[in-house]
Amino acid sequence: MTAADIFSSMPARFQPQAAGTWETEIQFNLAGDGGGTWTLVVKGGQCEVKEGPAASPKATLNTDAETWVGINTGKVNPMMAFTMGKIKVQGNMGELMKLNNPSIFKRG
Repeated sequence: MTAADIFSSMPARFQPQAAGTWETEIQFNLAGDGGGTWTLVVKGGQCEVKEGPAASPKATLNTDAETWVGINTGKVNPMMAFTMGKIKVQGNMGELMKLNNPSIFKRG
């Protein structure tokens, strides 16, 4: 599984009823092999992911592609990665916490 696979699966795993009125724009900057920049937009009960930077992100996550894939496959604990400095966040951390909520994003 690659970072691109994870991002492309997010709209299908999105549960609008659980997200309620949540609206956000989150930018992901992933370094290393398979990395890149992606933007997640949740608005009006819809979830879209596109390549490239966000216009005005509420949060920006900086990590490497290997850590991002590990978090999404259950091999890396996100809080441990954050504590160890493998993940850096700018902006509203609460926006990122919702990504780990299985009622909003079904597990892949």
